[in-house]
Amino acid sequence: MKQLILFSAMLAVTLTANAQGGNTRMGGNDGDYQSLAERVAKIEKKNDMFNVYFNYAASAQASSYDDEWTSHFANKQMRLEIKGNLTDKLFYRLRHRMNKSNAAKGEDNFAKATDIMMVGYNLNDKLSLMGGKMCQIWGGFEFDENPMYIYQYSDMVDNMDNFMAGFVASYKPVPTQEIAVEVSNANNGQLTEDYGDYLMTVGPDHELEAVHPANHPLTFILNWNGSFFNDKLQTRWSWGTQKQAEGLSSKMLVLGQRLNLPKLQWYFDYMGAWDGFDRLGVASSDGVSAYLSEAEIDPDRTQNVRFKDVNYNSFITKLNWQFAPQWNLMLKGTYETANVKNIDKLKNFRKSIGWAGSVEYYPDKSQDFRVFLAYIGHKYNYSEKIGLSSHNTNRIELGFMYRIKCY
Repeated sequence: MKQLILFSAMLAVTLTANAQGGNTRMGGNDGDYQSLAERVAKIEKKNDMFNVYFNYAASAQASSYDDEWTSHFANKQMRLEIKGNLTDKLFYRLRHRMNKSNAAKGEDNFAKATDIMMVGYNLNDKLSLMGGKMCQIWGGFEFDENPMYIYQYSDMVDNMDNFMAGFVASYKPVPTQEIAVEVSNANNGQLTEDYGDYLMTVGPDHELEAVHPANHPLTFILNWNGSFFNDKLQTRWSWGTQKQAEGLSSKMLVLGQRLNLPKLQWYFDYMGAWDGFDRLGVASSDGVSAYLSEAEIDPDRTQNVRFKDVNYNSFITKLNWQFAPQWNLMLKGTYETANVKNIDKLKNFRKSIGWAGSVEYYPDKSQDFRVFLAYIGHKYNYSEKIGLSSHNTNRIELGFMYRIKCY
């Protein structure tokens, strides 16, 4: 009777809660962890049809902007994930963020809180088809890592919007190589819904132009995932283009490679974006106000303005070293640039350097639970031409991460 009550309670939570392994495919750092149902109710699991996870991370934080420090407690991640293989061909996945808006968006009719709601079908050992809302299949290992394990994303990934409704076809000519193509929406909502009303771009002579939605706001991505030397060397490469505004498209190249050894994992990612319309918004957030102020344009007209022809480059490296049983050392660095190509004083005007380190301890070998102490730093440098002040940020965190396997 106790087993039935506990299972019913977990099922009710699963179905009524308003979630995260790896972002793409079925992914996830599932490991050989024991579920709560197995530990508490002694329920023996006999199939892979129904798997439930809670991804939760929280910490006490002390942060500084230049030399001024503040402190607080923060909920970092709280996501529900349900996934499974109903047959050897049919599979599904749901992941939902518990602390984001549940209002449906106008383009895909999904809430921003719903990261993933997809179904997939394996036609055979080589070809799979997937549809629904998914993470876009951009390459790179930072992009695909469980967000719960990320102390601080690179500026580029942190500002990407990539959970979109669409369709993916995946082909594996051999088990170690995968080629995938995706067609998805470029937005969750209508252009004005995602970016605000009266959206405009600004040109090299301070001219403002209205931005009109594209008739076909779609993203097209080609992705290659490779494995070599018994999975010791892995690759995640991609190239894609997306269009949100009429006459303005964006392109992105991502090259990710990882060394995967038993006690040491190290990856290096390159990400390059060429935005006809500043989709990421990093350059516009920093530079638009300063650039337009020199032209004495009415501030009411500059509330929702973005640059055109922006180029971003991002270099990301991360090392994990399991230096002792139940211990992990993480070291990470980023170097990023932003360049507005058609405005002289904004060429390569922004450089960002980030660094992070943490020591993690796993108290229970049967659970994906870790306690950590981490330091995250960032330096933002701006060219003298634009008149922005360079600054530093720092953060110290003491907290925990727990990927709770419920069933």
